[in-house]
Amino acid sequence: MTLITRSVDLILRFVITIAFSVLVACVVWQVFSRYVLQSPSTVTDEMARFLFIWVALLGGAYTLGQRRHLAIDLLPVITTGTTRLLVNVAIIGAIAFFAGVVLIYGGIDLVGRTLETGQVSPALRLPMGLIYIAIPFSGTCMLYYCLTFLIDLLREGRGPNEQQTAAPKAGGPLD
Repeated sequence: MTLITRSVDLILRFVITIAFSVLVACVVWQVFSRYVLQSPSTVTDEMARFLFIWVALLGGAYTLGQRRHLAIDLLPVITTGTTRLLVNVAIIGAIAFFAGVVLIYGGIDLVGRTLETGQVSPALRLPMGLIYIAIPFSGTCMLYYCLTFLIDLLREGRGPNEQQTAAPKAGGPLD
């Protein structure tokens, strides 16, 4: 499982880095063309918008996988034993529900409907369904990370908001 997780992390990191680099180049060119050349580029404006969508969605998935997402962890901190385990399972379940229903199911529906209508972007003439594929892709990554969180929780007692410790807790999650 850790080999798969490292591979998912590596792919996300690579795609995010490339997309962010191109996004920065687009924005720099947009500013240069608008203020120096007095002729703003419509292509880079649209490309930057689409890249921002991809960076935000994939960055959210990557951040979740690194356990660095924003969280209010009051309940997992103040509970112990079985209650803590159940609270963490509920947290993972809520994230998985959102990723599965909203991002994957809703995203696939959006991509399908958009491709079916043949909607294309104004400047780049790209099918908008290709842009929206970032939604179910990031949801799939989040759902995978939820599965790894659940395994970590049951094996080590480590909740979705807890970083790796030096040594696993003795006795499992119910201590």
